Amino acid sequence: MKNFNNTIRNFVTILVIITIISTVSGCKQFLDTERQGVYTTENYPYPTGAGPYDQFLFGAYKDLRGYGVHVTGFFLATSVRSDDADKGSTAGDGGADANSMDTFPVLPSNGIVNGMWVEYLTLINKCNTALDQIENNKDIVATDAVKLQSSAEAKFIRGYAYFNMVRFFGRVPLIDKVLTVAQINIPQSTPAQIYALIESDLKFAAANLPISWDKKFIGRPTSGSANGILAKVYLTQQKWALAMSAANLVMTNGQYDLSTPYDKIFGEAGENSKESVFEIQATASATVQTDNGIQTTQFQGVRDGGVWNLGFGWNVPNTNLENAYEAGDPRKARTFLYRNTAATLASPNPYKTVYGEITATTWNNPIYNHKAYTNPSFRAAYGYNSGWWMNLRILRYADVVLMYAEAANEVGGAANTTASLAALNSVRARARNGNAAILPNVVTTDQTALRLAIQQERRIELAMEYDRFFDLVRWGIAQTALTAAGRPNYNPARDNVLPIPQTQIDLSKGVLTPNPNY
Repeated sequence: MKNFNNTIRNFVTILVIITIISTVSGCKQFLDTERQGVYTTENYPYPTGAGPYDQFLFGAYKDLRGYGVHVTGFFLATSVRSDDADKGSTAGDGGADANSMDTFPVLPSNGIVNGMWVEYLTLINKCNTALDQIENNKDIVATDAVKLQSSAEAKFIRGYAYFNMVRFFGRVPLIDKVLTVAQINIPQSTPAQIYALIESDLKFAAANLPISWDKKFIGRPTSGSANGILAKVYLTQQKWALAMSAANLVMTNGQYDLSTPYDKIFGEAGENSKESVFEIQATASATVQTDNGIQTTQFQGVRDGGVWNLGFGWNVPNTNLENAYEAGDPRKARTFLYRNTAATLASPNPYKTVYGEITATTWNNPIYNHKAYTNPSFRAAYGYNSGWWMNLRILRYADVVLMYAEAANEVGGAANTTASLAALNSVRARARNGNAAILPNVVTTDQTALRLAIQQERRIELAMEYDRFFDLVRWGIAQTALTAAGRPNYNPARDNVLPIPQTQIDLSKGVLTPNPNY
């Protein structure tokens, strides 16, 4: 397991990082790994979808897989802080930095939070570097179309990164260009100012990204990716009509649908399916086991000895979520991975994984996140169990459909209520998988009752997928939900956002200021 003290010591402070020009980093196999910016008989002119700015964009793509961007801090802050999950593992694993995400408050001295701050701003800086090169490097020859598309990729990643930052921290520095040493120490901007940049970036991306890519560039964002994240940005700000419109653009572009069975979405075979609007790409092999992967799955894998030693056992679904499912909902079995007992082993139907393996009685925890479970055939082929090859789903089509349902209900009116119900029930229809005895259609036309039904559906459909805490906050029910889930220390006036890291406040000599009540 990672040693958090060693990890944090390896983080370079942001006051140094943001002055560094990004260089070519190792990149994933789903992107062209040939050295970029060099013409050969094979790559001149650049094939459709690739370009001379990839050498700068690859650094940003690589950082999307970074530890501080999408691994421990990400699932702790989005899932463990919610009412659906507990930290899991062992009581001492991760120390106070990890455990405080479960119990509140998270302290400004938290090393995990400092790592998130540093790595997100580093990612944003790499996007700014790419944009600067596109605009100002006259030695690179490219058409206007290539420049627009490359700028759209950089702005999509920057907009997404800032969307996470503003939800994590509230007030953050707005850095939309490469800064000189004299410019680096800047104060935080307001959330409204950050959201304005996010909206501008994502609208530009939606207008200039392709609707799809050649399969050799799979994983790069599309116009649908940009509109889908933009819908969530609008939803977070309660801009209901705009959210409804952005979600509808995704739903009507012909690229996505609900045809992928729910139990197939989260495994290796479900990657980049019709359900996928945007996911972080990862890959591995027997010889390159981690360099092109992401560690998120490993942290959530079964913790045990022997053949079941698949990970560290963090981010486990809890009984509060377990009790929220309707009777017979098959999505529960794809979310909860149960440890067998002597009694269940002796029963006609012992607990099994999605791949048919009968689970052991020796696991450290009684429950794990089944959506983070890896295919045993991949483990055998790669010769190790950690799951670094698993893609990370950031935005699924069902999420977009439910955003549309929520926004349409809030806009109101008979036609929009009908549209909201149709969207909501389409997700439930996929979940029931032809079984008419379960998950009946929602029929209420009362706005309040429908709002609650949509909130419940989001909770179940997207369980353990890194949205629950943000949903609780934007719905204004975080304190009620977390108190009911046994988190009495939660204080919305403080804990709706994470603390500004004290390390960064100190380095800024007070230019950065603490969040309220920390």
